Amino acid sequence: MNCVSLRMITDDVARLVAFYEQVTAVPARWATPDFAELVTPSCTLALASTRTLALFGQDVARPAANHSVIIEFRVDDVDAEHRRVSSLDCEIVQEPTTMPWGNRSLLFRDPDGNLVNFFTPVTEDALRRQER
Repeated sequence: MNCVSLRMITDDVARLVAFYEQVTAVPARWATPDFAELVTPSCTLALASTRTLALFGQDVARPAANHSVIIEFRVDDVDAEHRRVSSLDCEIVQEPTTMPWGNRSLLFRDPDGNLVNFFTPVTEDALRRQER
């Protein structure tokens, strides 16, 4: 089994796509005005309108209501990304911090309030875990 995609539901696909294009420097691939994907080498971030929920059934997801998932991107230099992301219109939740498990981490929120973590493994143990 291989986890290949994360899909987020939003009331404003264009706004969220523009934000993630800025944050990741990955251009979106639009399938319809209600669905776009940002494809990275290891995973795809899919962004879909609440209108797509009708295809799955009633009340299966709620936009801007996430309180348990953090979207994580491994980056080369968390501190450099912090300087870049700080110029965007987003809430910085945690300044770059080296976590007990060996990752240097920057936590911020996207326009829908979802948590985003940029991290860089900085200890030997953390680097080893990322090689898997």
